[in-house]
Amino acid sequence: MTQDKIRATIEESILTKQRFLETCTDALQALCQAAVAAIGQGGKIMLCGNGGSSCDAAHAVGELVGWFEDKQRPGYAAIALGHSVPSLTAVANDVGYEQVFAREVEAVGKPEDLLIGITTSGGSKNVVAAMAKAREMNIRTAVLCGEKSGAAAALADVAVHVPSTSTARIQESHLVCVHVLCAAVEDAFRR
Repeated sequence: MTQDKIRATIEESILTKQRFLETCTDALQALCQAAVAAIGQGGKIMLCGNGGSSCDAAHAVGELVGWFEDKQRPGYAAIALGHSVPSLTAVANDVGYEQVFAREVEAVGKPEDLLIGITTSGGSKNVVAAMAKAREMNIRTAVLCGEKSGAAAALADVAVHVPSTSTARIQESHLVCVHVLCAAVEDAFRR
C-alpha cells in the first residue's frame, strides 16, 4: 500500500468521526443513559453482532465485566450473545441462524436489561430478531449502525447512526461508541 493510500484511509476515518461528532452526540448520550439505567436497576447489558460487530460486542463486555479505566471498581453485568459455541451451533442447527441471538435473549433477558445490537448494515436478520424478542419481553433496545436505518433501527429505543456506508469506517466509530459507553457506566458508579 502506498503512503498516499494510507494517508487517504486515515483521512477518511477522521472525516467520518468528525461527521459522527456533529450528528450523533444526542443519540450516544441516550445510549449511555440507557446503559447506566440498566446497571443501576440491577440489570445487565446484552450485546450482539456478526463478524467484526461480534468482536465489538465482546470488546464491550470485556471492558464492562473487567474494567475500562477504573481498576478499583466492581465488575458490571454484561454478556456478548453468540459467544457460547454450543448454544450458538445448537440453535443455528435446530432453528436457524436468524434465531441465535433471540433465543439467548429469551433465555437470559429481563425487563431491567438493555440489548444493544451492532450491525453496520442496520439489517442483520439475527440482530433484528433479537431486538424484536427483546421488545416482546419489555427489554430496552439500542442499535449501533451505519447511516442506513434498516429494520434494527425501527426496533430500537435508541439508534446511533454512524454517517457512513463504509463498513470499516462504521466499525471504527462503533469502537468509539463502546468506549464512550464504558466510560459513562464507570463514571456513573464511581465511588
